[in-house]
Amino acid sequence: MSNFIVTTIRKPDSATEIFADELSRKLGGKFIQREDFSFDKLKKIHGVENILLVKKNSLSVVTSNGELFFHPNTAHLRIKNLRGGEGDRLIDALKISAGSKVLDCTLGLGSDSIVASYVVGNSGKVVALEKDPLIFTVVNHGLKNFSDDSPHILDAMRRVEVVNADCRDYLTNCAGNSFDAVYFDPMFRKPIEKSSGLNPIRPLADNRPLTAEIVREACRVAKNRVVMKEHSGSTEFARLGFEIVGGGKYSSIAFGIIEL
Repeated sequence: MSNFIVTTIRKPDSATEIFADELSRKLGGKFIQREDFSFDKLKKIHGVENILLVKKNSLSVVTSNGELFFHPNTAHLRIKNLRGGEGDRLIDALKISAGSKVLDCTLGLGSDSIVASYVVGNSGKVVALEKDPLIFTVVNHGLKNFSDDSPHILDAMRRVEVVNADCRDYLTNCAGNSFDAVYFDPMFRKPIEKSSGLNPIRPLADNRPLTAEIVREACRVAKNRVVMKEHSGSTEFARLGFEIVGGGKYSSIAFGIIEL
């Protein structure tokens, strides 16, 4: 049995219902008319853990930890800082600039991909991978349809190429040196509890630790650098051969690099 159903807001228009039905067929799920049921009731009736919710102009997933929806999130502030001449820890770690090609192996909510896309510009390329089909559907739809009054942010969003794929499979099929930088932001072994905005994604996220095999493939595919973000003090950096760089003294996260 599929672990999700597709439904709509209460009293949807016909276009929303048609789109929801199309999505359910595409994802191999089941479209259920919302009527007046609560999410908990729908989950119980249909024996599912998650609900893909179709609204008039957006999508979200209702998980056991809350509602997951797309928003540029911290990308707004980070791009504003970059435009003001300030640095960005991820961009510094990736060592990318206009025209660079970046492979983000862990799309998540998309903020890092948006910032990278802004930096590489029209002459560059950002490909972002997301294994979970529900996260992929929500974030990919958001990147293509989110409305914002900042053209430079919208342009950055629209340029991100999102692929529903496992990073190991995708990397295996990449040619050597086909990206300037490859980036990993795996789910932390020890979650940062104050990051409540990430809670809804946890039931869907790939919680497997990064493997040495995947890192070796990333080193083959990357021309200049492989970068990983992890919890400050994590033993993952040493286990996988990353050198910790940058990071504020009191920061809860750190970046590791493998220079090629």
